Amino acid sequence: MPMPAFEEYEPAGDCVCRGCAQGRRALARARTVPLRDGGHPAARGARRALVLATAAGVVLTGGGAPAVAVTTPPPGSGPVALDDPGSPQGGRTPLHGPKGGPVGKPGAPGRPAAVKRIERATIINRAKLWLDAKVPYSMSEYWTDGYRQDCSGFVSMVWNLGTNEWTGSLDKFATKITKEELLPGDMLLFHNPADPNNGSHVVIFGGWVDETRTHYVAYEQTRPTTRKLATPYGYWTNAAKYVPYRFNGVTGGIVPPVPPVPVPQPPVPVPQPPGAEPPASGAKPGDVTVFPGADKFGPGATNDHVAQLGRMLIERGAYRFYPKGQAGRTWTDAHRLSTQAFQLAQGWRGADADGLPGAHTWRLLVEHQGRDIPPTVDAAPGPGGVRAYPGAAVFRPGRSHPAITALGRQLIKKGFGKHYTSGPGPRWSETDRRNVEAFQRAQGWRGTSANGYPGPETWRRLFA
Repeated sequence: MPMPAFEEYEPAGDCVCRGCAQGRRALARARTVPLRDGGHPAARGARRALVLATAAGVVLTGGGAPAVAVTTPPPGSGPVALDDPGSPQGGRTPLHGPKGGPVGKPGAPGRPAAVKRIERATIINRAKLWLDAKVPYSMSEYWTDGYRQDCSGFVSMVWNLGTNEWTGSLDKFATKITKEELLPGDMLLFHNPADPNNGSHVVIFGGWVDETRTHYVAYEQTRPTTRKLATPYGYWTNAAKYVPYRFNGVTGGIVPPVPPVPVPQPPVPVPQPPGAEPPASGAKPGDVTVFPGADKFGPGATNDHVAQLGRMLIERGAYRFYPKGQAGRTWTDAHRLSTQAFQLAQGWRGADADGLPGAHTWRLLVEHQGRDIPPTVDAAPGPGGVRAYPGAAVFRPGRSHPAITALGRQLIKKGFGKHYTSGPGPRWSETDRRNVEAFQRAQGWRGTSANGYPGPETWRRLFA
């Protein structure tokens, strides 16, 4: 544990910035103190008797800081600047200006009863200000808005507290909630009171990544700069120790509460031939994984295997061949063309890409392997004037694709772009998912049918 840093205290002012600290040291060493600085020969001894010590309290990867303690320096110790980069960070502090000077009237910061009302949209937009500016992490520096550039200073800023709090005081401004109640603008806090240096950290919750609720979007101030990242719940380390809180000043929300994820019901067992593989993930009852034979496909064929082939091809990017978003039980030219497009996507040519599925084509489809059918250039319209569905794999966290931009523009055109604060852009985001979910719910869909991830039918209705 690092040794405390000591500084002689001047009652006339307690600002801890470098300029004020240096001034206090000069006054303490001076033989006479000017009257404008509170000097009087009889007061010198009293002025030099008080000493302020900061406790070791900076946290790993952007945590807060402990409270300030008052103690007496050991014999022979000299004065050290409180804002020395090598010194531990203090606790609650007033805002500081661009050059380290206090903003407003110094005094006791952190008055939970005086919180300002703020909307969730405003909280997230304030977080994006530091994200866009790439504010560097620091436990001793202050950004131009007056907030300390560490994790607790970041949360103080996004909540517009007007003071720089630390991980040991932020909970005084908030109410503990459950994981299920989390909404954008809430915080996840880990404070280690026994050893604030060890792991204490705080992040702003930006929304769930998907319906599994295993990962969430975290806005946080950490090294090297402010970041926004899909994060496992509650955090990368000490996950079980992160507690969700809601700011007492928050009003309203930017999204409605996420509907509960329905509990999947076990599918009805379907008899399979001896030695058959189990149905692939997401397969419908009656779908088979073993190749049913070449005689089930081709001109004149009408059976469930033809319909299953079409469904699998649509999921792999063949939507443009099925303008209505459905594949029937009767073999058509759409089945042949979509099968051939899938085969060509694998790099096959000649007889290997004749549009008739063989055992190898079937295996890649049921096991979700191989390459998807590429979309037309810039999602150009396919048959019937409908833009080609690029496949479900495009709309996943971290993916970038021109079709995501086209999706966002169409959502705005249809009146479902209210969650966009900028863009849309080519990178899939939680904002895209929320807008898609709003569109799906407007269709009357619920549960997994309105999970925010566009499937072929969602795509068809958007571009219809």
